[in-house]
Amino acid sequence: MKKLALSLIVGLSFSVANAADIGVVDIEKVVQNSTYLKQQQQVFQASVKPQTTQIEQLQKDLGALQQKAQTAKLTDAEKKKMSEEFETKAQKLESLQQEVQSKVQASMQATQTTFETRVKAVAEQLRQENKLDAVLNKTAVLAFNPKDDLTDKMLQKVNAVK
Repeated sequence: MKKLALSLIVGLSFSVANAADIGVVDIEKVVQNSTYLKQQQQVFQASVKPQTTQIEQLQKDLGALQQKAQTAKLTDAEKKKMSEEFETKAQKLESLQQEVQSKVQASMQATQTTFETRVKAVAEQLRQENKLDAVLNKTAVLAFNPKDDLTDKMLQKVNAVK
């Protein structure tokens, strides 16, 4: 029994002596407070503003055409003309929506790739500066010492990257 207790104590002290030095980062907070991501969002919104304005106008036009078709007494020729106009605008609307959707996906992917690269580079820099074995996402850690939280340093360095 004494040997078992002694081996447990030796084993525990050995594992404590070899415990990894880690830092943790609240990635969610970094994402929410990233000046880069906020800036990219503004740039993207400005780039699709003409299309979104056009989409909104087409939606209004289609609504007005539909309302007119339901309330006005139209000849067969007027109905046909209105139907063709409706179809043309509906196709234009669908085309614009697909164009904007493609732009959204491409922009999000490029932004995510750039941001992820920045975060990983800064994490490695913080790991080396603080002589750590690892930097982990705060959500992946059940418990940690608040002194090991590198979130503010991470945010400061990520926002400083140009």
